[in-house]
Amino acid sequence: MLHSRHFLMALAAIWALALPVHGAGDDGLLISDDGLHKQTWFHDSFLEFGDDLAEAAEQGKHLMVIIEQDGCPYCRELHRVNFAKPEITDFIQEHYVVVQLDLYGSRGTVDFDGEEMEERDLVLKWGAQFTPTTIIFAAANTGAKSRAEAEVFRLPGYLRPFHYLTSLEYVVSGEYRNMDFQRFLGVKVKDLLERGIQPEIWE
Repeated sequence: MLHSRHFLMALAAIWALALPVHGAGDDGLLISDDGLHKQTWFHDSFLEFGDDLAEAAEQGKHLMVIIEQDGCPYCRELHRVNFAKPEITDFIQEHYVVVQLDLYGSRGTVDFDGEEMEERDLVLKWGAQFTPTTIIFAAANTGAKSRAEAEVFRLPGYLRPFHYLTSLEYVVSGEYRNMDFQRFLGVKVKDLLERGIQPEIWE
C-alpha cells in the first residue's frame, strides 16, 4: 500500500498533467501562473522541508532551494543563462533535488523545526533578502531540527555560470567541511590553468 505522502504526490502529479499550468514567455522560458520562471526538473514539493531533505538523501542527493520573485531580472538571467548550460543542469539533476520558493508567496510550508507558515514568512525567517537566492541543505544533515543545522551553503543573488557551478561542486565534493569557498574556487581555477584550460569566469 502506498504511504499517504506518496499517494498525495501521485495525485498531485496526475493533477499537474491535467492542467496547463505553464506558459512560455517572450524569451521562450517556461513561466507559471505565479509569474516565476520554471524548469521541468524542479521538484513538485509539499514544502515540508525536513521531508524534502530526507527524500533527496534517499536518492543520494542534496536539497537545493531557490528563492525567486515575479519580475526579477536576475532570476530570469539564472534561467536564461545558467540553466541553458547542460553542464550545469546535468550536474544539478545528478546531485540535487530542487525546490522553488516565491519571495512573496502564500503557499503553506513546514520548516525543519516543524513550524508551519506561509512561504513569504519562511523566507523572512530564513533571512533571504535577495532574489535569486540559492540555499543548499546537505544530505548528511537529514533529521536536522532547524534551517541553520541543515544549511551548508548559500548563494545570495545571481552568480555567473562558472561561479554558480563551482558553488554546487563545492558542496558535492564535501570540501565545504574543509575550506572556504574562495579557496576552493582558487584551487579549481589554478588546476584548470595548469591543464591549459582558460576558465570562462565572466561569461
